[in-house]
Formats: sequence, structure tokens, C-alpha cells
Amino acid sequence: MKPRRQRHLHALDLGAALALTAMYIGFARLTADDGQPVYTGPFWLGCLIAAMVGLPVAVRRRWPLAVLVAVLAALAMASLLDIPREPYAAAGLAAYLVALAEPARRSVPALAVTLPVACGAVYIGEAVVTPAEDSRGAVGVAGLVLLVIGGAWGTGFTVRGRRAGAAREQRRRSERALDEERLRIARELHDIVSHNLSLIAVKAGVAGHVAEADPLEARAALKVIEETSRSALAEMRRTLGVLRTEGAPLGPVPDLGRLDLLAEEAHRAGVDVDLTVHAVEGLAEGTQLTIYRIVQEAITNVVRHAAPTRCRVTVEADAPEIRIDITDEGPPPARRPAAHELPGGHGLLGMRERAMMYGGSFEAGPRPEGGFAVSVRLPAEGNQ
Repeated sequence: MKPRRQRHLHALDLGAALALTAMYIGFARLTADDGQPVYTGPFWLGCLIAAMVGLPVAVRRRWPLAVLVAVLAALAMASLLDIPREPYAAAGLAAYLVALAEPARRSVPALAVTLPVACGAVYIGEAVVTPAEDSRGAVGVAGLVLLVIGGAWGTGFTVRGRRAGAAREQRRRSERALDEERLRIARELHDIVSHNLSLIAVKAGVAGHVAEADPLEARAALKVIEETSRSALAEMRRTLGVLRTEGAPLGPVPDLGRLDLLAEEAHRAGVDVDLTVHAVEGLAEGTQLTIYRIVQEAITNVVRHAAPTRCRVTVEADAPEIRIDITDEGPPPARRPAAHELPGGHGLLGMRERAMMYGGSFEAGPRPEGGFAVSVRLPAEGNQ
């Protein structure tokens, strides 16, 4: 609870405590129709009881159970001395906070003790000690007191339940948001690591194969490995930096303007990419990142499973949908993979999840004429 709101509530409690104290002092000075005082005890005792009834209400938010005990004892004493002329409002205020602030294992027994004590004191005071009512009237007054205290407790218990439900819902939302953020970061790390390591693995294989026969090409492959490694490390540091500290330096969010760089990296790994991007101006940043990551993962799969080969990438954003198609010609006959070696695993799953997140469709599989095809459709509405 905010400090300002707490101060306001404490101020209201103090005002209620002073008002109740003043009211009970007034009750102690009441006179009957014949001019005789209703309360016949010493005035100082009436003032003391009034203070015991009212003043504890000022601290009911700090010690709710103790305040209820003190107020109940004072009210019971006041009833036996025929002072009260109201249905135990102080006990109702205390019972409300007990139900609101205390767990059920304490608030329910407190209510179970409070009700018979309060009702018994009222009945005895009204019908036995200073009989101002007959038995039926005394029962009616006791019933009114029961209604005030029980109603206040029930209201506090209901409010506590609603607040607990709202807190649980907030925790669920926070946990769901945390899970979604973890999933997003996992996807980003997978895309970064998978793409760059695939390039590194391909070039390392080339370097090892031509190291003796063509040292120049081997050195060029090692240069690509070095550059790709540095780029991957930089991207991972930026991504992980977000987890470690707030305000970590962030790199630019990948967008469709960087697809050319993906094509260049794939070319260095032995995949010639024919890239076509049409009518994508004005797409939302999140949509551009999704398209970029889908294309990146698809090209990574081509590099990993089919290089050297040719690949065609088409991205078009015309109403009513955004079309993403990536097809490759498959590996050369000398390294044609078995069926179980075709692209798959977390990469395809990640692409599917990104497409589903936007309410789109995803299809992937071998082409009849050879190679592999990935086809994604995203709804264009709301992305422009």
C-alpha cells in the first residue's frame, strides 16, 4: 500500500477513535426523562471506559487482534454499567480489520469468541443487571450487535479473499510474462548461435579440406570464421547483458533491411541466395523481427544441410497476408543426405512458434524436384 494512502487511513482511524471516545463520554453523562443519570457510576470511570472503547481503534491496523480484545472487554464492561447506546460500532471496526489482516486460522476463532461474548454482555446488561428491556427486547439488541460485528467481519473476510485472488492473478501474469520473456530470449539465443555456428562449421570444414592444396582459400575460410565468431560473441553479449543489468547497451533490432547481410553471410558459406523483398514498408518492428528470424533460421538450415547450393528467398507483404517462401535446390549429389538428415529440430519448431504467435501458418518439407521448402503466411492486418 502506498505511504500516502496509509497515512490517510491512519488519519481516518484516529478520527473514528476520537469520535467514539467522545460519544461514549456523552453516553456516560446521559440523563433519563426524570432527570436521573442513566449511568450511576463515577464520571471518571465512565471516561476511562470511553477511552478504552474508542482510542484502541486508532491503532487497529497495527495490532488488529489486540485491539479487538481490548475494545470487546471495554464494551462488555460498558454494557454491564448500562453506558452504550449504539450497537458496538467499535467492535465492528476492529472485527473488520481482524478479518482483513489476519489469516483465517486466527480470524475465525476470534469471531467465534467475540460474538458470544458481545451478545452475552449485551443481553445480561439489558435484561439482568440494569433491566431496561424485557427478554425479547434484550435478544433484539443482542441480535443487532451480532449483525454489526458479524457483518463487519464478513465484509473484511470478503475483501481479503478478493485481494488475495487479485494478487494470485497478478503473480500468474508476472510469471507468464517472465516465461514469455525467457522464451523470447531463448529463441534469440538459438537464432544467433545456430546461424553463426553453422557458418563456422561449414567454413571450418572447407578450411580443413583445402588446407594443404589451397592455403589461400583455407586462410579466407579462417577469416570468415574469425569474423563470424566475433559477430556472434557481440550479439550474445548484448542479449545476455539484458538479463544481467537494466539499461544494458542494446544493438539495433534486426529488420528486413539486414536481410542482405544474411545473404552475404550465406554466400560465404557456399549458398547463393536469390533475395526478393517486396512491399514491406511500414511493417511493425515486431513483425519485421519475426520475418528476419524466420528467414535467418531457414537459411541456416540450408547452410547446415545443403551447402553448397542455391537458395531463393521471397518476402512479400500484400493484403491480406505476408508471404515468406524459402526454397533450396538441395545439396550436390556427392553429399545428398538421407531422409532423416533433412532440416528439422528446434529450428523448424522455432519458426512454427513465431508464425503461430502472429496467427499465421507454417509449412515445411522436401520438394518433389529436390531440395527443401519453407512457406510461412502471416496476417497483414494490424501489422501495417
